[in-house]
Amino acid sequence: MTYSLTDDHRQIQDLVRRVAREKVALRADDIDRTAEYPEDMYALLRELGLFTVPFPQQYGGTGSMLSACIAVEELGRVCYNTAYLLVVQWIPFGALLAGGTPEQRERYLPGLASGQLRAAFSTTEPQSGSDVQGIRTKATPVAGGYRLDGAKIWCTNSHVADFILVAAKTAGTDGKAEISLFIVDKGMRGFEVGRKEDKMGARGIPSCPLFFDDVFIPEHNRLGSAGNQGFKVVMEAFNQSRPIIAARGVGLAQGALDHATEFIQNRAAFGQKVSDFQGVRWMIADMAMQTEAARQLVYRAASLVDAGVAGRELAPIAAMAKCFATDVAMRVATDAVQLFGAAGISAEYPINRYFRDAKVLQIIEGTNQIQRNIIAGSVLGKPQRR
Repeated sequence: MTYSLTDDHRQIQDLVRRVAREKVALRADDIDRTAEYPEDMYALLRELGLFTVPFPQQYGGTGSMLSACIAVEELGRVCYNTAYLLVVQWIPFGALLAGGTPEQRERYLPGLASGQLRAAFSTTEPQSGSDVQGIRTKATPVAGGYRLDGAKIWCTNSHVADFILVAAKTAGTDGKAEISLFIVDKGMRGFEVGRKEDKMGARGIPSCPLFFDDVFIPEHNRLGSAGNQGFKVVMEAFNQSRPIIAARGVGLAQGALDHATEFIQNRAAFGQKVSDFQGVRWMIADMAMQTEAARQLVYRAASLVDAGVAGRELAPIAAMAKCFATDVAMRVATDAVQLFGAAGISAEYPINRYFRDAKVLQIIEGTNQIQRNIIAGSVLGKPQRR
């Protein structure tokens, strides 16, 4: 299957690129420096109506994952954190759309679409990291619902979220533990959002631990049905969203390349422009090639989502896109810092922000080692245990 950018894609690209350059770029350094949640950028995205881009037209969206990737790429090119505002809204939106009941979708999706509601998605725990099946947070059935006990870490956007989708284990009908998703509304008794982490990158959108002490969750706040459906929703939501995470890597790489190119063209050494040295030109060529290769892989993965490809067929290509694009972001940002020389490690220049944010992308939404496991599994099958 081939793809090409349509006029609709180009219109979104042109709009977001212009807004990113004229309004978002001016705020990027300050958001990173202060590590304060950018309410003004959230309001801007809400005004532009971008919170529904990947989703069906009934919610005001385009129904296009490729359009979403283009928007994230253009924002991420100038500000990682502003692009992140879209992603943290889209993941719970996608999970509710895929696995929520009609009542749940009616209750939450219009608010998420308009930006009146904010949400977060939480699976990660201290002892299990990327191992979703290793979670220990437990939901115990009681009259009318469940009692939720446990703790989570690194829940991004949780400090402003009106509700959080939380993964927890329940007892299955056959006695085996199942994983389900529960809607935990802000203010529920026994639910607490902890102190925000002081992060190396992605500083403008705080990540916090969550604590659940005998929190009552009504039955109607459980996604899906019994039989591990919640876990399947988690996995498919991750698969569907990985092209978006990958697009952030493309945007970050392109932004780092933009900054490095401008810098070397305005510097001179040994009687000539730095950009005229052959070794430097080769570095720029490699950075440009890697960025474009990542872009094409991401757009390909997004086009598969738009074509309805899912499950095992989508998983390896989505993993490739996320892994490759974020590894490229790290390589390009590293080379960009090198081209800046001593200025690259100074807080006076923005390039160190790209370097720090790139490292985050290699870890979040499933580490790149996990992505390689998915890819290898699609080629070799699961490893055999003896």
